[in-house]
Formats: sequence, structure tokens, C-alpha cells
Amino acid sequence: MKENTNTKTIWKVIGASSMGTLIEWYDFFIFGSLSIVISTKFFPADNPTAAFLSTLATFAAGFVVRPFGALFFGRLGDLIGRKYTFMVTLLLMGGATFLIGCIPSYESIGFFAPLLVLILRLLQGLALGGEYGGAATYVAEHAPEGQRGYWTSWIQTTATFGLFISLVVILVTKYILTEQQFDAWGWRVPFILSILMVYVSYLIRKNMSESPEFAKAKQEGTTSKNPLKESFGNRYNLKFVLLALFGAAMGQGVVWYTGQFYSMSYMKTVMHLNSDEADMILGTALLIGTPFFILFGWLSDKVGRKWIMLLGMLFALCTYRPIYKAMYQLADTTTKEISFSKIQKLNNNQQLTIKEYTDGTQMQETSELTNTKQTIIKKNITVHGQNRIWLTALIFIQIIYITMVYGPIAAFLVEMFPVKIRYTSMSLPYHVGNGIFGGLLPAISTYLTTNAQVAQDPEFYLAGLWYPIIIAAVCFIIGSLYIKNKPNHLNNG
Repeated sequence: MKENTNTKTIWKVIGASSMGTLIEWYDFFIFGSLSIVISTKFFPADNPTAAFLSTLATFAAGFVVRPFGALFFGRLGDLIGRKYTFMVTLLLMGGATFLIGCIPSYESIGFFAPLLVLILRLLQGLALGGEYGGAATYVAEHAPEGQRGYWTSWIQTTATFGLFISLVVILVTKYILTEQQFDAWGWRVPFILSILMVYVSYLIRKNMSESPEFAKAKQEGTTSKNPLKESFGNRYNLKFVLLALFGAAMGQGVVWYTGQFYSMSYMKTVMHLNSDEADMILGTALLIGTPFFILFGWLSDKVGRKWIMLLGMLFALCTYRPIYKAMYQLADTTTKEISFSKIQKLNNNQQLTIKEYTDGTQMQETSELTNTKQTIIKKNITVHGQNRIWLTALIFIQIIYITMVYGPIAAFLVEMFPVKIRYTSMSLPYHVGNGIFGGLLPAISTYLTTNAQVAQDPEFYLAGLWYPIIIAAVCFIIGSLYIKNKPNHLNNG
């Protein structure tokens, strides 16, 4: 069956799988990309820091529930098939995202606003928990032997493109609307637009056929009667599930979310970079770095998956601190020489300070004046020229680490488990690694940074990195000692 799979067929499979997965990732990332705006709409406005942390916690909740989605939909995928399962996840994800764009604000319905957002985020997480395993398994089971890394790496690009498209939609919406319009209702547009993309993806996916390996197993009557029991009740298979989690997926998860989510949050909340500029810098780095998913997926077919992924983790944990220190210094105005300064009085005892520095950096700082002190309400920094190029390059380096750990992992996980329990067995470690260890990273790292800042640590801006560094180090050690560089070929049985 595999030998008869021609290139035209595999491209159709990848196109259909990638389109749906890309849209689901777009839906998921819209929430993260707009987390700062959402914190002002669905949570009490009297404490902005608490509201932002609450938004991050709600965002993380969607990740935490992903393993449960992996179990539920993984079981369905191994019982009834790959195609029908990720049709359901697509519709569930799209519906939840659309409804988030329709929820009234906290000012309108009070406590019900954050409650409804949390419920819909949990539904998103459940859907995504079933989506990835189905798409990766579906493509891998169509791919010719010896080329799984290359073909499944195309699925890996969808997460990055999903984030990239979400950033583009947000930036275009902001460009079309005024700042007041976007703040009032325009932020809802990216959520509502997702329903159109989901509909197109549904039309594409409904014409897909079942994967040849699963269809053959079903015809021969060798599919699993109880995927959960065979996946996790069998000690031999459970050993590989745990190894996949603690020796690969856990480290991959934190490297992935550090490079794509923490870096974005860091630029906006720690460096105080202009939100649109931060999105543009991250989007540029993502666009340039995305082809490396394919490169490292292809390379993993030639030299093995293990060391490509583990070296990505090693490079990350060794260089995160100097990378983020360099990022912070590019926007640290306390070390720069002022070339221009202007103070403008605003209403309500507020003033706007505008400063331009000799290296082209610009800062706008809104302060509230009282009889006893001056409180900074908002700081907005813009970098230009060489500094902007350097900042994009520092983000790009992190994207390369992501492509090293993420490009080969779909093929790596697929090859660890047999066809009859593959969907269930591979989905759980992937989504625990990404949903729990990776998904909690923005909230944990922001919390560590905030605490260090309160404690007046001079390098508070690096405190949030301890979480991904420690997790990646533990994963590197376990993976180095216990993972073989060649597939386990459990899929043959």
C-alpha cells in the first residue's frame, strides 16, 4: 500500500490535513496573540496585572485540558478511524473560537464573561488535543517508508503558519480600523472570521478517504477493541509512552512555547515594545524560519530523529539567558543617550513623555501625577534600524531551535507505536508535553518575572527562563540516556 502511494496523492493528503490543522492553530493562537486586549475585556479592569495573569491562566487552561482531548479523541480515532475524528475536532474548535468573539464584556455581564471564556477555552483545548494526533498519524500512514520525517514535517509548519496568519489578521484589522474602533469591537473580528476558514476546511476534509494503514487493519479485523487499555495498561507500551513524554515531548514543548509565545509576551510586557512592532518582528522571524521545519524533518530521515531534537534542546537551554539579555538591552532606555525629549500634559492629571535616543529607539511614557508621586501607567518603546534587525535575528535563532525539536517529532512519535493504538498512544505524550509543560510556560514565566521584579532583582527580566531551561535540561538527559536513534518499529506489529 505504501509503495503505491504516489507524490500527487501524498500532497493531497498533506493539503487537506494541513489546512484544517493550520486553521485550528490559528483559532488557538488568536487568543494568545490578543491576551493583553482580552485581559481588559473579560476581567476586572481595576488591577491590570492581575487581569493579565488571569488571562494567561485561562489561556493555559486550554493547554492543560489537551491531554484529556488526546485520550478521548485518540480512542475514537483508533476505534472508528482518523478521518471522522478530526472532522469533529475541527468543528468543535472553530465553533468555540467564533463564540469567544461573541461574548459580552465584563462590564456587561460581570463574572459570566470570564466563566464563558474559560469554558470555551477548555473546549478549544479538547479539540486541539484530538486534532494533532489525527493529522500527524494520517499523513504518516500515507507516507512512503523512509520519508516519514520529510512528509510529516509539513504538518509541523502549520502551527507556525497558524500563529503567523493570526498576527497578520490582527495587524490588518488594526490597520483598517482606528485605535478606538479596534479597542471597542475590532478585536472580535479575528475570532469571528475563523468560522469562514473552518467551513472551507470542512468542505476539503469531508472528501478525504481513510488512511491506508488503518483501512487495512480494519479490513483484517486487527484494530484495537480497547485502545486506552492497550496503550496504558500494557506495561511494555506504557514504557514507550513515558519515554516519548519525558525524553522528547516535554523538552520540545517548552522550547516551542518559549520561542513563539514567551518571546512575544516578553517583548510586549517586559521590554515594553510597541505591540504591533513586536508582532511584526515575531512574524518576520517565523516566516524566515518556517522552511527549516522541512529541512530538519528531511534530515531526520537520513540521520535519525533523536540527536536533532536533543541538540535543539541543548542549544536552547545553553543560550536562552544571553539571548534574552541581549533582547532586553536593545530596548533598555536606561542605558541609552537621549537626543530629543518632549513632555505633553494630558487630561486627568496625566502627562505624556516622548523621548528619542541616539540609536533611533523611541519611547512614549504615560504617567499619572499626584501630590506625592508620579506613577507610570503605560510605556511604549519602538526600536529602529540595526536594533530592529538584531532583535529579529535573536527571535529567529529561537525559531531555529523550534524547528529542530518540532520538525522530526511527529515521525518520531508515530514510529514508536503500532497502528492499532497509534492515535491514542502518540497523542497523550505529545499533548502532555505541549499542553502541560509547554502551555503553562507563559503563566509560570510571567509569574517568575513579576516576583523577581518585586524583589528588585537587577536581572528580573531573565527570571522567567529558569522554567524552560530546567525542563529542557531534564528532557535532554533522559532522552540522551534512554532513547534510541533509530525507530522502535513497533508499528510493524
